Amino acid sequence: MYRVRVRSVPPVVLALRRFPNPRLTGIGAGLFAALTMFVLACVDRLLFDSSELVYGLLFLPVSALTALWVRPADLVTAPISVPIAFAVGVFPISGGSEGFGGQTMGLVTALAVHAGWLYGGTLIAGLIASVRKVRQMRARRRYVLAQGSKGSQGAKGSQGSLGPGAGPGRAPRAAASAPAAKPVRAGAGTTAAVRRPQRP
Repeated sequence: MYRVRVRSVPPVVLALRRFPNPRLTGIGAGLFAALTMFVLACVDRLLFDSSELVYGLLFLPVSALTALWVRPADLVTAPISVPIAFAVGVFPISGGSEGFGGQTMGLVTALAVHAGWLYGGTLIAGLIASVRKVRQMRARRRYVLAQGSKGSQGAKGSQGSLGPGAGPGRAPRAAASAPAAKPVRAGAGTTAAVRRPQRP
């Protein structure tokens, strides 16, 4: 007897399957990333004194979740919305001076200082979105091939039910083998009636 080998699923995969898996639109994913980074930046400012390392480390999983939770139709928006969310979140920890000009200069300086984390999170979001897009294209191709094979099998089955010699423009053999009726000449019955002798 053959033994069936059951592949054991790694615990990490099981944990990821139990994780919530929403499907956000492009705008929804951008809002999620921006609001999350803003809240995390406020927590970083209160608890860790605006630590750049803490903010950068928190930005990486947020970028991954944004690319994982966006719906397949809006995968291209994930690498675009992640840098915007980074800029929105870095505002509370930028440390600019009073006034609009001072706040703007502090924001630009913070973006320049955190450029490494910005590129890293954007790269993670782009890689995850690319992998999801490739898997989506492969699944669609397998579906199209499966539908084509089902259609060809159905056509073969219909041809087999008609018989080996069946086809368009061919009459059934039973109809062809039926004997033809003898033609009746016109006027044969009237001639016989005229030639019959009358009794006295």
